[in-house]
Amino acid sequence: MTRAPSFCGVILAAGVSARMGKDKALLSWPPHSRDTLLSAAIKAFSPFNDMVIVVAGKNAADITPVVNANGGFLTINPEPDRGQFSSLQCGLQEVLNHGRDAAMITLVDRPPVKAATLERLRQEFDLAFSAGMWAVVPEYQGRHGHPILVGREMIEVFLKAPATANARDIQHLNRARIQYVPVDDTNVTINLNTPEDYARLASQSTQGSL
Repeated sequence: MTRAPSFCGVILAAGVSARMGKDKALLSWPPHSRDTLLSAAIKAFSPFNDMVIVVAGKNAADITPVVNANGGFLTINPEPDRGQFSSLQCGLQEVLNHGRDAAMITLVDRPPVKAATLERLRQEFDLAFSAGMWAVVPEYQGRHGHPILVGREMIEVFLKAPATANARDIQHLNRARIQYVPVDDTNVTINLNTPEDYARLASQSTQGSL
């Protein structure tokens, strides 16, 4: 009988947030609350993972208090200028270092998805894993999003890739091993790049449309 995988959450939070003008990890979420996008992401992931790893970059000193206060584990990308894929590799190496063999991965610059969505993705991953698949990716109205759930095989593919690679291309090359799961959750495809993006999403959240 196949052993169920042991999951770590991985939140990529090492970006410089140049277009936003401030660290996106520290934007309040829900709007005007004491929580942030980072703390909300950690809280959302915690019930579905053995532990939650946050990958920081030059912002490590600023986000460490948030990580510690919410029971997360910080790891630092020593070369965040190499880009997001380098942060992914840092986070996945920490997953293996902590003795886990699967990961639930998201980006900090998006509001957390619904608990029901995470529950479904975990269930779908268990079924897909038993059928020999390596990953589960949510999609909303035909668009792929986050979080993505990956098993040991996919983790190793990411870690063995050159630093110049990117996650999207690697997923495309291994799409036969990926289960795409339609979900009724717009947050899987939303990301926040600019103050206008954040203001628009905050307004929608206040109106109860998210």
